[in-house]
Amino acid sequence: MGQIRILLIDDHNLFRESLRRLLEAEPDFQIIGSCASISEALTVLDREQVDIVLLDYEFVGENGSLFLEETRRRNLHGQVLMVTAALRDDVTLDLLRNGAAGIFFKHSPPAQLIEAIHRVAGGQAWLDARTIQTIVATAGAKKEDKKAAHTLNVRERTVLKAVFEGLSNRDIAAKLDTTEGAVKAIMQQLFDKTGVRSRSQLVRIALERNIQDWPPETDW
Repeated sequence: MGQIRILLIDDHNLFRESLRRLLEAEPDFQIIGSCASISEALTVLDREQVDIVLLDYEFVGENGSLFLEETRRRNLHGQVLMVTAALRDDVTLDLLRNGAAGIFFKHSPPAQLIEAIHRVAGGQAWLDARTIQTIVATAGAKKEDKKAAHTLNVRERTVLKAVFEGLSNRDIAAKLDTTEGAVKAIMQQLFDKTGVRSRSQLVRIALERNIQDWPPETDW
């Protein structure tokens, strides 16, 4: 992959400019724009190709959900990583269902943001422990809907759990004491069964269909 083209959207000028300076120091990042509003950002996206959008949630009179709706309506490309201070659990899930590739909290270390951008640019989802807890809690509250979960076998659900934890194929193989090739094969099975082509899409469809079941690792 060449340079990752990034658009920043945050109405706090000091934070946005600090973030810009941080990311500009990375040789494989190119900052395409730095916007204080969603409308300004949509104007940039109409004329520029962007790989990653770093999007705050709360703006005066609008929020990040509006941006996701507009980009979907306009069929704009690029992955959206939410970079925000805090979110309610229901908002977190709605953002992931509506197209966000991940949630990154502003109190996290800057090095983690660099890692998150690389992962999302590579088609993976970024989910920290707090977000995973939200997903698991929601899954537990919806146990009555089991039809979709039954379409996945134990190995597939185990790997899906690891995907929710943000692990790479190599990390999953090490954790489950198997080969990376075996994990890749199971990932392909998950893609085929859910009709998706990337990790971030897999996370979204799992949320929508409630197929994120958590089998004990001893079942592997």
